[in-house]
Amino acid sequence: MKRWLLLSALLCATPLAAQTNINLGGITTDPSAAVEVAADSLSVDQDTGTAIFDGNVVIGQGQLRISAGRAQVVYDGNTGDIASFEASGGVTFANGTEAAEAQNATYDLQNGQLILTGDVLLTQGASALAAERMVIDVESGNARMEGRVRTVFQQGNN
Repeated sequence: MKRWLLLSALLCATPLAAQTNINLGGITTDPSAAVEVAADSLSVDQDTGTAIFDGNVVIGQGQLRISAGRAQVVYDGNTGDIASFEASGGVTFANGTEAAEAQNATYDLQNGQLILTGDVLLTQGASALAAERMVIDVESGNARMEGRVRTVFQQGNN
């Protein structure tokens, strides 16, 4: 029993390698679902096909919620659909029981990829993972964390 406790303590205290792959289970979304955006202000540039939402930005797509200080949305010139967006100013990402925080996020709706950068913190229930960058395939829920990955796994009550 003491050996298992020591091993658990070492796993929790030791940083992982520079990259780790994880499955986020519930963090999936439908890239074809409607995207809702709310903010304090909006600026649109018709020439570049971009819109800048500024102040208390909340973006939703299905169960996915992202909040940030600012978001730049890029529209597909052919369809008029949202192609991608970049969020900055402290980003919070949530879906069900999982949540992540980062300084910045880029969401490519056409490729179904969400990239969080800068002091990334992912929580899944009582467990937590931290890194400099996290890349999520929002269709499958698979993710990769890179750059000084640190973790705490809760093992239940002993």
